[in-house]
Amino acid sequence: MPSNTTGVDSSKINLFSFTGKMKILHMSWLAFFISFIVWFNFAPLMASIRETFGLSDQEVKLLLILNVALTIPARILIGMLVDKYGPKITFSVLLALSSIFCFLFAFAETYAELATYRFLLGFVGAGFVIGIRLVSEWFPAKQVGTAEGIYGGWGNFGSAAAAMTLPMLALWIGGDDGWRWAVASTGVLALGFSLIFYFSVSNNPKGTTYFRPKNLGAMEVSSKGDFFLYCLMTAPLYLALAVLAWKISPDNLNIFSSTTTYSIYAALLGLYAYQIFQIFRINKSLFATNAKPVPEIHRYKFKQVAALNLSYMITFGSELAVISMLPLFFFDTFKETADLSIAQAALIASTFAGLNLIMRPAGGYFSDKFGRKKTLGITLGGLSAGYFLMGQVDATWSIPAAIVVIVIASLFVNSGNGAVYALVPLVKRRLTGQVAGTTGAFGNVGAVTFLTVLSFVSSQVFFLTIGAAALVVFLLVMFVLEEPKGYMYEENEDGSIEKIDLH
Repeated sequence: MPSNTTGVDSSKINLFSFTGKMKILHMSWLAFFISFIVWFNFAPLMASIRETFGLSDQEVKLLLILNVALTIPARILIGMLVDKYGPKITFSVLLALSSIFCFLFAFAETYAELATYRFLLGFVGAGFVIGIRLVSEWFPAKQVGTAEGIYGGWGNFGSAAAAMTLPMLALWIGGDDGWRWAVASTGVLALGFSLIFYFSVSNNPKGTTYFRPKNLGAMEVSSKGDFFLYCLMTAPLYLALAVLAWKISPDNLNIFSSTTTYSIYAALLGLYAYQIFQIFRINKSLFATNAKPVPEIHRYKFKQVAALNLSYMITFGSELAVISMLPLFFFDTFKETADLSIAQAALIASTFAGLNLIMRPAGGYFSDKFGRKKTLGITLGGLSAGYFLMGQVDATWSIPAAIVVIVIASLFVNSGNGAVYALVPLVKRRLTGQVAGTTGAFGNVGAVTFLTVLSFVSSQVFFLTIGAAALVVFLLVMFVLEEPKGYMYEENEDGSIEKIDLH
C-alpha cells in the first residue's frame, strides 16, 4: 500500500514562489479573497444604503442575516460538487455566477430587490469550501494546516479589504449612487478572475489520484451511531433557515405572509426529510441483515466532524456576524462622543477581520507544530474571554481602548478558524469537500443564530452570548475531539489501496 505522495512537493512553503503547489495556493487564496470582497461588499457601505432606501434598524439587520443564509445549503452543495467535479470548474463557475448577483444588488431599486439579491449573494460564501479541497490535494499532511491557514486567512482578508477600500471608492465616485458603483466594481473583479482561475489551476498534482466519493448526496459513515449523529447534526442547517423565515414572518418584520412563511417551513421540513433519506440511501448497508462492519481502512469517527462543525459555528460564525455589524456598531456608538465618520468606523472595524491575514495561518501553523486539539482548545477559550470583554464596550470607552479589545478577541477568533481547518482535511480524504462544506455551513448557522440574537438584544448582550456559547463548545472539544494519529487509507478506482501519512 504505497503512500499517496507521488507528484506532491514536500519542500518547505515558500511564499515568494509562484510555481507548483505555491502557485495553486496563491491562486486559491486570491479566488477566495475576491469571493469575500463580493460577499461583504455591502457591510462598509451600509450607512449609505440605509440612507438611500430609508431603511429601519430591523430592515438593516434582516439584510445582515440574509447575506449569510443561503451560504448554509450552498456550502453543502458545493462540497458535494467539488468532491465530484473538482475545484477548477467549480470555483470558476461560482465566481462568474456571483458577479451577476452582485450587479443586480448594486442597481436594485426597491428594498425587496435589495433583500432578494443579498440573499442570492450568500451563494458566493460557499467558495471557501472549494479551496480547502484544492489546497489539501497539493500539500502534505505535515504542511496542510499552515497552507490551509494561509489560504483561509489571506482569503478572509477580502472582507477587511472591502471595508478599507469600498467607502473611499464610493466617496471618490461621489453622488448618491457612489455606493452602487463601488459594489458593481467587485462584480467586475469576480467575473474577470473566474476566467484567470480556470486557465491557471489543476485539481491535483500529476501522478496523484483525485479521490472521489462513491456516491453523491450524503457522506458515508462508519457505524449506526455515526448515522444517527449525522442525522442530528444535519438538523441545525435547516433550523437556521427556519429561524430566518420566522424572522421575516408576520410575527416579526412582516415581509412574508403567513401562507408564504408556512410554505417555507413545509419546504424545509421536506428538504430535511429528503436529506435523511439520502443519508440512509448512502449508508443503508449498515442496517442490512447480517451487515458486516465497515473495513477498518475505510472507517472514520463522525464525532470528529460534529466537534469541528460546532467549533466553526463559534469561530467563523461569530466572525461573520461581527464583521457584518461592527462598522455600524462603531459608527452608532462613537459618532457623538468622538465625532466618528462612516469611513473611519469602517476602517476601525476592518481590524477584526484584517487580522485573519496573520492569525488564521498562525492557527494552522500552531496546529501543525504543537497539536491540533490543544491549539483549537486554547483558541476557543481565548475567544470566549475576548467576547466577554467586547460586551463591556460602550460610548463611555475611548476608541483606542475599544480597538485593543477588538484586537484581543480577533486574535483568538481568527486563529481558531485556522485551527479548525487544520483538522478538516485529515478526517477522510475523499470526503474532504463534504466535511469542509458541512463545517463551513455551520459557520453560517452560527452567523444566522448570532445575528438573530442581535435583532432582539443590545450589541453588548450579543457579544456576551457568543462568549458563553464559546465556553460550552470549548468543553465539548476538550472531551470529544481526538488528535489525528497515524495514517488514513483510500481506495483507487482499480481497487488498490493508498496509504496517506497524517504526520
